[in-house]
Amino acid sequence: MIKAVFFDFYDTIVTFDPPREELQVRACREFGIQVDRSAIPYGYWVADDFMSRENARLSLQRRSREELQDFWATYEATLLRNAGVEISEELALQIVTRLRALDRKLALFDDVVPALADLKGKGVLIGLVSNLNHDLDSYCGRLGLTRHVDFAVTSFEVGAEKPHPPIFLAALERAEVGADEAIHVGDQYQSDVVGARAAGINPILLDRHGFWRHLADCPRIATLADIPDYL
Repeated sequence: MIKAVFFDFYDTIVTFDPPREELQVRACREFGIQVDRSAIPYGYWVADDFMSRENARLSLQRRSREELQDFWATYEATLLRNAGVEISEELALQIVTRLRALDRKLALFDDVVPALADLKGKGVLIGLVSNLNHDLDSYCGRLGLTRHVDFAVTSFEVGAEKPHPPIFLAALERAEVGADEAIHVGDQYQSDVVGARAAGINPILLDRHGFWRHLADCPRIATLADIPDYL
């Protein structure tokens, strides 16, 4: 019996407002680069998978300033290449720097509150498990998540990031459930599926855009509304 459901944070529970696609187009335009907005989600999918694999190899939080600059330059260049635009990594780093200066805020996906309310109504514990270098309390307060979420575990608190087991084991400890009594839902295969499975937790891959449809080794959903099918 499933007693707890854990969720990744970014691109699972929250997105950006304005959307990442709009911000990317705006930043690129300032450098004279035209990119097809409709191609950007695929670019982000490839780049985010690259980030997950890099985190598994060596945590971003443990990298030097120079190493982080190299990472973000490669991340942005990978994103745009897969959106149909080739640029140098030097220019990619300039675009990333500009992106960070653009105004944005966090927003919940439309399916989040109904899904969490439904799970809470079924008596399921809700936890957030995120690779963040600070706690999630202030974010949860601003987003109206506090009443829907029982706890949050971050890499900042645990000192380990997904896909490594300690952060998932910390979530199990907070929930006071066994690994076979929990589900973890996230949008990244390496961080969320491989990581959860290594800790004995049942993984569900959130695939809002259908980019992971080639995978057949784990449950895959397009919306959080489908989670009760796996309880």
